[in-house]
Amino acid sequence: MPTPEPQKKSRREMLEQFVAANPGDAFALYGLAMECANAGDFAAAAAHFNKLLASHPDYVAAYYQYGQLLGRLGRTAEARKTLGDGMAVAQRAGNEHARSEMETALAALG
Repeated sequence: MPTPEPQKKSRREMLEQFVAANPGDAFALYGLAMECANAGDFAAAAAHFNKLLASHPDYVAAYYQYGQLLGRLGRTAEARKTLGDGMAVAQRAGNEHARSEMETALAALG
């Protein structure tokens, strides 16, 4: 009887393990938040974005993606605040492209 192959871990499981082993890795936490959002686990995505922004408040891309997620969930006030905060961070970082994208996303919220 052949030995069963070990079950392959999902991308999310791999990211969760990496983040657990490297809690200070902003890119991995961002990837995990995005993976959860793409999988429809919005509560987990929000928790990971919040953790990322609390520990890495200058991570510009997180503001845009989290603001977009909040907007899709109908959490408009939170989306506005997140995008507004992100615009300020992007401006301080000299990232005009990101600031402009967040300004467009903010205007689209109505």
